Amino acid sequence: MLLGEFNEADRPVAVSALRPCLDVPRWVDQIADRRPFSSLEDLLDFASRAASPLTSREVESALAHHPRIGDRATGTSSEAELSRGEQAALGEGSDAVNAALAEGNRSYEEKFGRVFLIRAAGRSKQDILEALRARISHSAAEEEPIVQQQLREIAVQRLQGLMSQ
Repeated sequence: MLLGEFNEADRPVAVSALRPCLDVPRWVDQIADRRPFSSLEDLLDFASRAASPLTSREVESALAHHPRIGDRATGTSSEAELSRGEQAALGEGSDAVNAALAEGNRSYEEKFGRVFLIRAAGRSKQDILEALRARISHSAAEEEPIVQQQLREIAVQRLQGLMSQ
């Protein structure tokens, strides 16, 4: 969907296109209602700030759709397809790195009660493992803005990809 199509789409079509990027109704609604956008940059800038700040409930709802880093997303939803593409570049990785990621994911989930979230595109498994190890030492208060930022980065990246199809 190109920007012109998005700007001119019926609201339900625009909402449906946005949901796989970040399934937070307030974010989706603000973007759909702000149309038309003068440029892709205008859209992406607005998307990076929409629904700010996300509530804890919105974050937890959005995270429910994200697989663990290193796990292959299942299902046939648009969001699962996007996640598979984002993590595809991570490759196989060594057994040691894969095992460390799996253990780090478990530790993070035990500490924070949710999956570890990081924008995977453009990062290696080793880079992600290092970020995971650094972030697991955070308090919940320190981790919350990082998770929100990662959700936004993923959403904007997905939206940019959507608008170039």
